Amino acid sequence: MKTITLILSALTLFSCSQPKEKEIEVKIEKTEESPMKHSMKKDDGRTSLQLNAMQKNHQLKNMRSHLEAVQNIILLLSEDKFDEASVLSYEKLGSTTEMRLMCASFGNETFENLGLSFHKSADEMSEIMKKKNKEESLKALSNTMNYCVQCHATFKQ
Repeated sequence: MKTITLILSALTLFSCSQPKEKEIEVKIEKTEESPMKHSMKKDDGRTSLQLNAMQKNHQLKNMRSHLEAVQNIILLLSEDKFDEASVLSYEKLGSTTEMRLMCASFGNETFENLGLSFHKSADEMSEIMKKKNKEESLKALSNTMNYCVQCHATFKQ
């Protein structure tokens, strides 16, 4: 009987002092954070546009639409479809009335000016693409993308 009690006591003591495998996994999951999540918490020096949830969703949708347009423009240029790329450049990235109004709606003059410059450069890119010169079209696309890079480096939602 003493032997069984001693074994049970040792097992109880051992099981209480050793974390269970599942508990270790939970602890690891709770302490690890993705690099993106971590960088979003830090003040990275960009200016917040102080957007509400509706504005954030709308802006994200718009930015994704711009990105998709750029991807399609690259594909069209690779296939020498300059006329289609030109139309897409103006319709999706150009300084349409809708885009001009949207840039003005955020209440930040620097953001507005940068956005308007982006859309104006897309108008110019559209015109350059009509000349059917791939090298010049790619340079124009790079110029337009520079505004994207500058804006994302300066602002956050």
